Amino acid sequence: MDTKLILVEGLPGSGKTTTAELILELLKEKGLSSKLFLEGNLQHPADYDSISFFTNQEYAVLLEQYQEIRNDLNALAFERVDGWMVSRYELHKRLGDRELPNTLSKKLSENDIYELPLEKHIELLADNWTRFRDNSMNNNDIYIFECCFIQNPVTIGMVKYGASSEVVMNYVNSLASIIEPLNPVLIYVNQEDLRTSFTKAVQERPKEWFDGFTEYYTKQGYGKRQRAEGLDGTINVLEARAKLEAKIYDSIKFEKYKINNSDFDLLLHKTRIAKSLKEV
Repeated sequence: MDTKLILVEGLPGSGKTTTAELILELLKEKGLSSKLFLEGNLQHPADYDSISFFTNQEYAVLLEQYQEIRNDLNALAFERVDGWMVSRYELHKRLGDRELPNTLSKKLSENDIYELPLEKHIELLADNWTRFRDNSMNNNDIYIFECCFIQNPVTIGMVKYGASSEVVMNYVNSLASIIEPLNPVLIYVNQEDLRTSFTKAVQERPKEWFDGFTEYYTKQGYGKRQRAEGLDGTINVLEARAKLEAKIYDSIKFEKYKINNSDFDLLLHKTRIAKSLKEV
């Protein structure tokens, strides 16, 4: 297998996580060294989760304002693209029983990578994907990434900021160019009925997940502009997202496969995945 990176994408409830886990299982069965990074993995080598960014000037002010944890911040912060990054998870872990000032907690959340202006966000992510590409060229591992190649750019670009299709497509295609030397493979998990698959996901997950998801999809960016509300409004935004992701999929030049998971038949789905990977 020539690829060093398998990207798993699809809409919420399509079965991305299951698909990524099955791919790992199949690669292990072949004796291939593989690493799986699901959505929300705090150690993700290309994406950022619970990471805050500050410009050099902002970071200097931060150190001045919070001198009681200055040494902790300096021990954890790492330099990136004319600024500094701080892992909130690592900071909380380092502080232990010591309390993080509320004002600092608020500032860290406001400066999350996925709360930054879109242009700066794209710059930072492109830098991180480039670092991942360069680092991964030096080992024999095959990486499996869930949702960070298409879903995350579409979510922050279209859903959060209401950016144009062109801007979002350019973002994803810039990432595609960066990882091209890894001979990536895109597996896009499809569902024939978006409403059914999303409603199934809602029923299977905590109410808090649905409430947060709906607020994110209807109270800002594209959804707010469309005056979307509740479950129906959220599904309308997802349908628009599906159309954009279809255009993005068509624009991708490297190896790619769409796999229909409407049956939610685990054995059948694994067989379909295995067939796609055989061609890689």
